[in-house]
Amino acid sequence: MKITKIEKKKRLYLLEIDEKDELYVTEDTIVHFMLSKNMEIDETTLKDIQRYAQFSYGKNLALYQITADEVKKDLEKHEIDSQYIPEIIENLKKENWINDSQYVETYLSQNLTSGDKGGYVLKQKLLQKGVDAQLIDQKLAELDFSDLAEKTAQKLLRKYQNKLSTKTLKDKIIQNMMNKGFSYTEAKDAFETLDIEKDEQQEFELLNKELDKQYRKFSKKYDGYELKQRLTQSLARKGYDFDAIASALREYL
Repeated sequence: MKITKIEKKKRLYLLEIDEKDELYVTEDTIVHFMLSKNMEIDETTLKDIQRYAQFSYGKNLALYQITADEVKKDLEKHEIDSQYIPEIIENLKKENWINDSQYVETYLSQNLTSGDKGGYVLKQKLLQKGVDAQLIDQKLAELDFSDLAEKTAQKLLRKYQNKLSTKTLKDKIIQNMMNKGFSYTEAKDAFETLDIEKDEQQEFELLNKELDKQYRKFSKKYDGYELKQRLTQSLARKGYDFDAIASALREYL
């Protein structure tokens, strides 16, 4: 049989055999077998070319992935023959194109430098990438998240400090940090490093602003003592002091 055409098609080459059969191969395949137009090949060579083309194409696809599990899934999606996938992955590991341990270290390091996520969220994200849980736990145990936690707490303080009461501010910052993957202890310790000055005038203004909002809500259904109780309970849940609430209600109602 003879190669009657070799035509470049984006990332692959189209090989035409005896002007009827078609085979897509990589550039590596062309080079490896020194293929050229009008070259004569036998059945054994054709099978070797097909096998090598699958392996080479699979390897090229894998280089766009990160972890071994992601490589496997992407190769399956591109319909690489399943018998070649373990060989492709093993080859990439030997050449250090795939290194889950190194990937986890880099991923975690980048988060400590420019991210804002704690260990719990990072572990979930890595698990979704197919990384072994024991490997993740090992790498997380080597890290200290305290500086990142403090930096994240400071950022949240700037976002909320002029909008919430002192008590609510604490709850809001700690809850936000836990949602980002920090433990309660990490979040609490970070909050305690914040320099928060209680501004009585600001607290008073925030209380009255919230009182206006809650009054519009409850005055449609309640009045008198019931209205006062509803307002008191709602404002207390927002973190305002009972004495401050009572004082504001005396002036408001």
